[in-house]
Amino acid sequence: MSIDVSPLHLRPQGLLLKKRMEEPRRFVQIVLGPRQVGKTTLIQILLDRLSLPFHYASADEPTLKGPGWIEQEWSVGRIKAGDRGKQGGILALDEIQKIGQWSETVKRLWDEDTRHGVPLRVILSGSSSLLLQKGLTESLAGRFELVRLPHWSYSEMREVFGFSLDQYLYFGGYPGAASLVSDPLRWSDYIRNSLIETTLSRDILLMARVDKPALLRRLLLLACTYSGQILSYNKMLGQLQDVGNTTTLAHYLDLLDGAGLVAGLQKFSGDVARRRGSIPKLLVRNTALMTSLSGLAFEEARADRTFWGRLVESAVGAHLLNGIFEDRGDLFYFREGSREVDYVLKAGRKILTIEVKSGGRPMSRDGLLGMEALSSLAGSHRRLLVGGEGLPLEDFLSEPPTGLVARLFGRESAQ
Repeated sequence: MSIDVSPLHLRPQGLLLKKRMEEPRRFVQIVLGPRQVGKTTLIQILLDRLSLPFHYASADEPTLKGPGWIEQEWSVGRIKAGDRGKQGGILALDEIQKIGQWSETVKRLWDEDTRHGVPLRVILSGSSSLLLQKGLTESLAGRFELVRLPHWSYSEMREVFGFSLDQYLYFGGYPGAASLVSDPLRWSDYIRNSLIETTLSRDILLMARVDKPALLRRLLLLACTYSGQILSYNKMLGQLQDVGNTTTLAHYLDLLDGAGLVAGLQKFSGDVARRRGSIPKLLVRNTALMTSLSGLAFEEARADRTFWGRLVESAVGAHLLNGIFEDRGDLFYFREGSREVDYVLKAGRKILTIEVKSGGRPMSRDGLLGMEALSSLAGSHRRLLVGGEGLPLEDFLSEPPTGLVARLFGRESAQ
């Protein structure tokens, strides 16, 4: 599949970054997102299309580098910026979280340029949000802006690669793997080896303390297998058959979420403390993670109504979770006894409850009762059924969550 992809124009984050680079030097720009969502491609296209001189370097190599590497590349950037006088230039450093003490070094060099009036704009990118954000909050407070790049949506994969709805549900939103869908075995190997294994070994195990790497790997497989389902940490430990504790699992789930793989949604409650201590609902951030590890071919997955139903629910959850990545919303689930609501999207004071139906069946009685029970905890509240007799799944996946909230809440969303 030979398609000229231009993420700069396709994705709003590219246009946002371009606008900021055309402004006078103000803040370090941090491009943050999982592996293989187009961060490097977007930055390189941007650099090629701007009229400013630039220097690009990547720390994503097997041999870990030290702070001296940043100083060396920064010096090159300063030379490039000096060649254009007051107009300045751009320095772009990729996978910056691989460098030990990167944030302290960047802070020192950025402050030096500020004192001396060096017009060097700086872009840093990385694929492990927990590691990057730790450095940002510790050293670079007040000096940076974030540009979050989530997994590709259905509308983006449809527009660029011609994906049908069923293809998107099964093959997910990894643009680098789109050319392999005609060879499912090769596609599956690519997802497992080039994406999952690389993320685990180079974004988590090398960068964070993980005392039980085998447990981390089995937790990822479990989360992909049970995506869309509520599973207590004790039940997870029983499934994993490993020595560990709930605190360790919760920490490992945070690491997997920070790397853009899977998340553990919390139960919606009026009590914030109860939310944090709740049983998690496991959710893949990209359905390719679920299908590539399932062992089911496309037609087998499509014929398995139970699996396909969980795939649909996971796709809806991933769309919501990735869509609020940039827009400061929160995603939960709700359960009280047998009464359950699949997803609860909280945007400010507005709350949208979402029930997912993968077949033609109407909403279940428990789903209706769950929405009724939730009403007592919700303020400005709207309900939405996706699939079945409600909003068609394709329409839901084609619209950003923020646009959906604005449309359902009308004038309230602008307040």
